[in-house]
Amino acid sequence: MEQYIEFGIAKEKYAIRIEDIQEIIKKQEITEVPNTRPYVKGVINLRGKIVPILSLRHLFGLPEEEYSRSTRVIVVNHVEETVGIIVDYVNKVATYPDIQPPPDRVGSIHGANFTGVGLSETGLVGILKLDQVLVQEKEA
Repeated sequence: MEQYIEFGIAKEKYAIRIEDIQEIIKKQEITEVPNTRPYVKGVINLRGKIVPILSLRHLFGLPEEEYSRSTRVIVVNHVEETVGIIVDYVNKVATYPDIQPPPDRVGSIHGANFTGVGLSETGLVGILKLDQVLVQEKEA
């Protein structure tokens, strides 16, 4: 059974396959980059490597909020690039024995952004199709 990292944005819970994640770090100082898309918050220096940081809140059309102590950056390997995604909090490592196909829409987010919806003891969790979420926004 596949393992996922479960995290939250606002009141919604999402998950990413654990093998897509390089690491999870606390939010650090982000250097803004001029003339980038609004969802690109800037870049960080992660052990000598420059990593672009994206706001998942912005990608999903949610209002930005102040970062808190629980804000995390999930560093993922996407295609041949390392990208950081800002999330409100990271919950746990989880497995979902029952994963249903995604509906056409999950809240305000198009269903194509999900590989499925997992059922956890605390409710439903949208399992992100990372390639779709990141590529779709690069083309926007």
